[in-house]
Amino acid sequence: MITTITLNPSVDRSYMIDDFEAGQIFRTSSYGATAGGKGLNVTRVASALGEKVLATGLLGGKSGEFIEAELDKVEGVSHDFVKIEGETRSCIAIVSAGGGQTEILESGPTVSERDLERFLTHYKSLVEKSSIIVASGSILAGMPKTIYTDLIKMAKEQNVPFLLDTSGIALQEGIKAGPTLVKPNLEELEAYVGRKLVNEADVVRAGKQLAENGIVYVVISLGGEGSIVIHHNNVYRVRLPKVEVINPVGSGDSMVAGFAVGLARNYDLIQTIKLASASGTANAVEQSTGSINLEKVQELMAQIVVE
Repeated sequence: MITTITLNPSVDRSYMIDDFEAGQIFRTSSYGATAGGKGLNVTRVASALGEKVLATGLLGGKSGEFIEAELDKVEGVSHDFVKIEGETRSCIAIVSAGGGQTEILESGPTVSERDLERFLTHYKSLVEKSSIIVASGSILAGMPKTIYTDLIKMAKEQNVPFLLDTSGIALQEGIKAGPTLVKPNLEELEAYVGRKLVNEADVVRAGKQLAENGIVYVVISLGGEGSIVIHHNNVYRVRLPKVEVINPVGSGDSMVAGFAVGLARNYDLIQTIKLASASGTANAVEQSTGSINLEKVQELMAQIVVE
């Protein structure tokens, strides 16, 4: 079973608006609300790929109840969240013609020390039941910056692979514990190494520097230009087919879901990379965030080039 962790979930509200610009009034009939947060995007896509998934994290208030109700609708997904005081956040994505997007992200509630301890105890029990753990997204106020470090160490004690997709100080601290996989984008990698990366050779050097922390898979997302994967000092350049982007939000999370599923099924590395890349690309051609069409994934896998 794949366990996903979303420490700071959200109700994700998306609005499709042509030619969006600040300071104007717009009307749209194309909008929706979903159970959001990067980890829940991973949850839905891993389930769509056919894996059993358990979602956990922290939820509060009416927004938390909405998220649980939405997850109840997803086949193959169970959930076991720790309930906290405060209201789970909402996030807004405004998607314009051509795939441009504007995002407004609430910070979320502040977690108490007591609720944090309850979650850690709960997480420890879930590790024992998990084949792979995926932790994604930002952390709540009140959590130590080393929270992902602690979660990785607990997973390592049980020899459970841990995939980490976060940013900022949470990523920098989490890397120190040597998770199985990290997936920085170019900006996040530049922030980690503290310098501008001007070409692919620079990106590879920075990725190898990151891998020195004992990370088995360093996946550097380059958006529509594909990715670079570093595994045991071997470097793979991944190139994607051109597609008509409808909603790119959640594509990185879908890619992580594909990696988790590939690893859970013991696929070889090339097949895992193709599944992950196809899942990320398939999400971009769907209107819903964290959503894929399985036939489209299979079609895209045949078009992805791994060098």
